[in-house]
Amino acid sequence: MDFRSEDLSCRICQKVFKEPVVLSFSHSFCKDCVRNWWREKPTQDCAFCKRRSSRSDPALNLALRNLCEAYVQQREQKTPEEQECGVHSERLRLFCLTDQQPVCVVCRDSKVHEEHHCRPIAKAAQDLRDELDKRLLPLKENLQKTNDLKKKFKGIEGHIKHQYQHIEKQIQAEFEKLHQFLVEEEESRMKALRKEEEQKTQRMKDKMAAVSREIEALSESIRATEEQLRAPDVSFLLQYKAAVERVQRCPLLEEDSQVRAGDLIDQAKHLGNLTFNIWTKMKRLVQFTPVILDPNRARDVVLSDDLTRFRFKEKKSESPEDGGGGVCGSEGFDFGSHSWDVDVGDNEVWALGVMTDPSEGVKKEDLEAWGMRFSDGEYVAEHNNEDISLNLVSKPQKIKFCLDFDKREVSFHDLDSNTHIHTFTQISQKKLRPFFGGKGKYPIRILPQEI
Repeated sequence: MDFRSEDLSCRICQKVFKEPVVLSFSHSFCKDCVRNWWREKPTQDCAFCKRRSSRSDPALNLALRNLCEAYVQQREQKTPEEQECGVHSERLRLFCLTDQQPVCVVCRDSKVHEEHHCRPIAKAAQDLRDELDKRLLPLKENLQKTNDLKKKFKGIEGHIKHQYQHIEKQIQAEFEKLHQFLVEEEESRMKALRKEEEQKTQRMKDKMAAVSREIEALSESIRATEEQLRAPDVSFLLQYKAAVERVQRCPLLEEDSQVRAGDLIDQAKHLGNLTFNIWTKMKRLVQFTPVILDPNRARDVVLSDDLTRFRFKEKKSESPEDGGGGVCGSEGFDFGSHSWDVDVGDNEVWALGVMTDPSEGVKKEDLEAWGMRFSDGEYVAEHNNEDISLNLVSKPQKIKFCLDFDKREVSFHDLDSNTHIHTFTQISQKKLRPFFGGKGKYPIRILPQEI
């Protein structure tokens, strides 16, 4: 089937027929084109021969519609290089830069594209490929960043799972200790209760045995005396003295033989303040640390299971400028007085203090810190980039850190010698978070306080 597009084009829109209708004098047009044409005209004239149509609703030209559909289908099956102009049936060799569409040479010379800029198809395609490729570069970079972010999230997901399993084991272990303590405490108290019950039950049995013997002796004396009372006068008088002595030898029940409070189980001893006494004893098992280290705010350190001490990670190669690792406290402070004791040991470098809380939205460059540092054999009190040299006689290994918001002070003390080292005044009133850092082979530990 070989048709030219001109043979199948509407004379009004100059495009392949869509829903063609035929007028009474055999001229065909698109159905919508006829309606629009007549809407603009006072009469129903033919757009080709100008004669008036006898029908206001012309019939559909089914044969022509089938030919147009077959032509369009045949045209769409052609390869891009074989595509032809839908209006002129010429090969599409040019690209209109103004309308951004392929055109043929006839289109280029028509009024529609008269003042438009056109380029050869190959040249225009290469230019637009280059432009699109440039536009694609940010997307590729963004895709790489997104993939990296996905990998990061995947790693965090695995870390969360590891955290859950680790914390679960620690909680179970801590409760197991408490359970074991309570089991042992229960066994100890039940053992004491059983021992007292056995002792006092045995005491009652001994008393009942003694009473039983007395009952038997009394019964025998009463029986013999009653027989004597029934004897004839002469016999009674002859045995009277012996009968009196027998009655007198039987002791009467004394008041000491009555039941006393001490014979019963001491309920007050076993139940009085029971839970309080258990809790008091349990305090020997637990400890309170005023600062808990935050594993999520740690760098190059390994924390203990109870999050109260840490040691520095050993690296394969360390530069002299490497300052080691560090970790922050899990909570910040913004009121009241607080103190904690830190065992820094014999580490070659260490630092401790407080800093404005990064989680409060403070920019990195606006963070403030007040601390004490030991490095290169020197002790320094530091506030941001300002260092104050400290001349210490002894080498402190345990530092007491005090934070007082009311006085707006931060101070350091040598815990071993109970001497003051340095005090910062006029500190920030923003929330402050403890920090610890340095490097060395000894663990740094937050010391527990008395409960």
